[in-house]
Amino acid sequence: MEEITAEQIGTLRVLIQLSCAELQALLENSRASSKPVALDEPIGRLSRMDALQHQQMAVASRQIQSQRLQLLRNALKAIERDEYGNCRRCEEPIGYQRLKVRPESPFCLACQSRSERS
Repeated sequence: MEEITAEQIGTLRVLIQLSCAELQALLENSRASSKPVALDEPIGRLSRMDALQHQQMAVASRQIQSQRLQLLRNALKAIERDEYGNCRRCEEPIGYQRLKVRPESPFCLACQSRSERS
């Protein structure tokens, strides 16, 4: 696989920055929906169960978004250190097409597949 060019890294940097801003906004907007449900509210049992389920889903979603945001921030740091685009395991180039889809990917497709099978 070919190493990515400086121009491609610039494109990916912009993509990462936009994704970070989008995730940050989503996290800010979803903060209220992940707060604990007040059990002393005078609502019906089914409404309370529904509210608890929505709250749990919001918490899980926020956790996934937070993890992705951290990976994207790590990718930006890797760009600054001039270490972006190479697999952290085998040190081979990850590939522009993969990074375009998942710019936070720290591993090439082969290493990622191996780790998922383990």
